Order: sequence, then C-alpha cells, then structure tokens
Amino acid sequence: MYRTINVSGKLLPLSRPVVMGIINATPDSFYSQSRTQASRDISARADEIIAEGGVMIDVGGCSTRPGFTDIGEEEEMMRLRAALEAVRQAQPDSIVSVDTFRPDVARMAVEEYGASIINDVAGGWGTMEPHTGQPDELPPMFAMVAKLQVPYVFTSHCGTICDMTADISHAVSLLHGLGVNDIIADPGFGFGKTLDQNYTILAHLSQLKALDLPMLVGVSRKSMATRLLGVTAGEALNATTSLHTAALLGGASILRAHDVREAVETCRLVAKLMES
Repeated sequence: MYRTINVSGKLLPLSRPVVMGIINATPDSFYSQSRTQASRDISARADEIIAEGGVMIDVGGCSTRPGFTDIGEEEEMMRLRAALEAVRQAQPDSIVSVDTFRPDVARMAVEEYGASIINDVAGGWGTMEPHTGQPDELPPMFAMVAKLQVPYVFTSHCGTICDMTADISHAVSLLHGLGVNDIIADPGFGFGKTLDQNYTILAHLSQLKALDLPMLVGVSRKSMATRLLGVTAGEALNATTSLHTAALLGGASILRAHDVREAVETCRLVAKLMES
C-alpha cells in the first residue's frame, strides 16, 4: 500500500519499509550496548545510523524497560537537550523522532530542536501507569500533538488484535477530530502483553492493514526473543532479524532498530521477495 507522512513540510514515502535507528541517551536501557550519553558518542551514532541506511533517528532520554525507574521530566529534558543538540550538529537535515511519553518534553524537542515525529509509547496519557480515567477523556499528548502538528506514533498496549484494532481506531478518531492526520500505529510489542500475546499479534499483524495506517514495529533485541531463546539482548541479533522479517511480511512500514544495517538489508530482501 502506498502511504506518505508529512515530515516538516515534505512528504516521506513509505511504499517501501524504512528503518528508524535508535539512540538511547540513558544509562539504563535494556540493551546495554545502545546506551549513549556522551555528546561525541551520540554524534557518532547519528552518523552511523544515516550511513547504514536509516531514514529516521529516534532519540530517547528515559528508559521504559520493564521495571524502569522514572527519572522525572526535568532529568529527561536535560538528557534530551544534550542528545538532540549532538544529533543536530552531526546530522542537521535528518528526520528526528523523539521517544517520550510526556507532552512538555515533546514540545521542547519539537520547538527547540526541530524534532519531526513524536514517538509515544504510553498511548497519549503522559504516564506509563495504566489509565484509570473516563472513557471519553482526551489523552494529554493528543492535544499537544495537535498543537505541534507533527506525525505521531500511537502505541497500543492491548493484548489481542481485536482489542488493538478498536484501541487504535478510537485514537485515530480523536486525533482526526483535533486535526492530526499523520498517524503511525505501533502494536506495542512488549507493552502490556504476555510472551504468547506478542507472538500471536505478530502472526496476525497483517490484520492491522485494515486500519490503513503506516505501522511501526519495535521488536529489536526485546524480551519476546531473549526469553523464548534463553539468550541475552546482546546475543539476539539473529532473532531480531527473524522477527523483522515476520513484521515486514505482516505489513510493517517502519522498523525501529538498534542494528540499522541489518534491518535495512532485511527490508531490501523482503521487498524483493514480495515483488517476485
């Protein structure tokens, strides 16, 4: 399916899948080799992502790994300011996504550093705690995205394809009502799901094509691979490539990956396979 998103006034085609490279400006992200805090290392990582074929750079300042320690908004902003400055110096024309669930942090990244995409793993609620408000309550991140008018990655924490479809459809309806049109769906692998649910969703990922949205998949070196195989995150590159292949066959438009070159190669191989 041919899709585009409006990124800083330019249409980014997603008819062929692309890769979003990860920069974790944190000391505690689950994959230790992805932790990058020194400015020179962040700049080098940004250069590496682009050189290896990445189209987007996703910068995060707060780990959301299972059992993560919430560092607070001020600390997250401090980390992101340093990281985004380093990325902009190294790759001033790159498409930068900010990985945050806090509306004010998203605003800072967009207004001060020109971040082009908000990647929100909390479904809009501004906290990783389960939402307990009213069903018709407007998620605070939705209002911020409408103000900033940038593409938005909505992550669903639902554990079945049926519930996920309803969840994403409801979010899209609210966002469209606010004038937000560039929406990317993220099935949220690892968020609010059991190991079996992760694999069931991946196996039936193509059903989400009915939503007619670009789909971002983040399975890189995650526990759905390491727990099943009994390996560490550092040993999970082969498993990640296998999961990426399944995701692409299921309709993924964007792979969020630690290993950019390998993910780009997987995209090219699967694209050729699907053309044949």
